Amino acid sequence: MKPKGSHVSRICRSPNLSGAAATINGGPVGCANAAPTGFEPLPGLCTIWETHLPEDLAILFSHTLNTAVPDAIITSTRTWTIWPCPKAIIRTEWSHWRSDLSLKMVYRTGRHHGTYGETIECLCLGLQFKTGSKQRGKKAEATIQTEHIDGVLFDFSGYIAADELYDGPFCVLFIVDNHKFKRLCYEVLDHNPTNEDITRFFRHFKQMLDARSLTLKGITTDGSALYPEPIANVFGQVKHQSCQFHIIKEITKDILKAVTQVRRQLKQKKTKRPRGRPCGQQAKQIARKNKQVQKKIAELFEHRYLFVNHTLSHKEKKILQRITRGLYQLRSLRAIMDEVYCLFDRRCRMYTALEKLAKLRRRVRCFGMLRHTLRKLWSVNLEKALTFLDDSLLPATSNAVERANRRHRKMQKSIYRVRTRDHISQRIAIDMRRDEYCVGVKKTIRTLHWDRSHENRKAG
Repeated sequence: MKPKGSHVSRICRSPNLSGAAATINGGPVGCANAAPTGFEPLPGLCTIWETHLPEDLAILFSHTLNTAVPDAIITSTRTWTIWPCPKAIIRTEWSHWRSDLSLKMVYRTGRHHGTYGETIECLCLGLQFKTGSKQRGKKAEATIQTEHIDGVLFDFSGYIAADELYDGPFCVLFIVDNHKFKRLCYEVLDHNPTNEDITRFFRHFKQMLDARSLTLKGITTDGSALYPEPIANVFGQVKHQSCQFHIIKEITKDILKAVTQVRRQLKQKKTKRPRGRPCGQQAKQIARKNKQVQKKIAELFEHRYLFVNHTLSHKEKKILQRITRGLYQLRSLRAIMDEVYCLFDRRCRMYTALEKLAKLRRRVRCFGMLRHTLRKLWSVNLEKALTFLDDSLLPATSNAVERANRRHRKMQKSIYRVRTRDHISQRIAIDMRRDEYCVGVKKTIRTLHWDRSHENRKAG
């Protein structure tokens, strides 16, 4: 784009320029010395930069390392350089080069769309970015067994939660303090865990407790068959609690499966009839009956959550009574679910809950269909899930370790390159160190807020 307006001469002083010639818009620009025979090794930096515009030729100046020529006759001197500058200025971007270069680019190239024509942007080599240059994973992994474990076991509650997490071909074993929600120990495996792996993992954790004269009082796990035998071999007669949430979840699935079977039975009661409008009195009765059955199926599907909810409101009880009219086995399912929830009431002891469970099992045996559907009521894990009733400090769920698993899954979603065994281990170590720092940060923030509020109360 040809600049508008007349040329205006501007005189500028540059200590790094020698005699040279510059041309803008086809017109030469005079300098004091236009034919130097050498370059003086000045302390500054200078070079000549030629830029081709759509119609004109411009020779500009940019900073770079100067070149010293030995045994050269110095005839050029520092002079004032006259630059013809149009009123329509062409924007430029440039940076200072240094002697240590890298392959990182610090400027982008592009075109400026505006009233002043083109924008010249330079693409320069700059210093290498330091972001991500330091690998902190190995250092964090080395200190996680010394400094970190001393800090998290300083206020150890005595109750832990253990669980395994599957990440592609890898498996991560976690042990978390079930009261403080702190990750105590972990191990990354490149295969599915076995009883030997779990036993070795627990023994390593027991060695850390013995070195600090700490005692384990209780452990909470899910219903996996990997843990009962290693726990008995390593920790002896320690209290083993099966997660209440996992047990109720399995029984809930069986209840919903029984409701689904009832819906399928109702669907078989529908009478098949040809397409089109019903013609005749008998066809209308069949269509009316099929419509009622389909409405019952739709209501059972829409309100299926009422069979497994912990508590029901007065309105929900009326809806449940209406949709189960004529289906007494479904009302029995809801009564069984209420008795299951009563088993985990902390107001009773474990022996009382076991008596209730035995009574419930005898009742379910009377129903042939429900006996095969609700097989989880005879599971050994259900009896272990009642262990917390005799210990008020033993957590009933393994929510602490599940929270650590969710944190790891969220981290893996955002960082796709962490997919090797070493990288996963190092990343978990960094995350555990970050949790340790967050505790101090929260205490500092809480103290500052308290001081400020105390000062405001005094001022008020």
